[in-house]
Amino acid sequence: MNTWIKAAALGMIVAVCAMVSPDASMAQDVKSLRGTLAIEDGNTAADLYRLNTGKRFTRNYRQQPPLIPHRVEKYQIDVKANQCMGCHDWPQNVENNAPKISETHYLSPTGERLNKVSGSRWFCNQCHVPQVAAKALVPNTFKSSND
Repeated sequence: MNTWIKAAALGMIVAVCAMVSPDASMAQDVKSLRGTLAIEDGNTAADLYRLNTGKRFTRNYRQQPPLIPHRVEKYQIDVKANQCMGCHDWPQNVENNAPKISETHYLSPTGERLNKVSGSRWFCNQCHVPQVAAKALVPNTFKSSND
């Protein structure tokens, strides 16, 4: 009986391995985002065109963080400084005609109201990203909830 169980288990393992082994024709269909470059070859980053429209972008789903409509790559955002606050924190947002950051950013993780931006919301680019006019790397069938 014990030999029969071992033989059945071995047969199942062989069958599973046969199902998951890569087929040579499937491997040829896989395309790299690097194109024809070998892994050890260097590649330059694609030039990105940032949209500086001066207007807010529509959101594609509820709770989506607003997109940034201007360049931010040279902004200093670290433990001691956050250049975003120079325009978007109250009351500078009024003087700069910039959207004020959400009131939720002034809540501590425990829900306590603060007079300054919470440390957990300090690094803006964790959630907010600049809008970029770039060609899609892969096909995308996403449908906005606004449609």
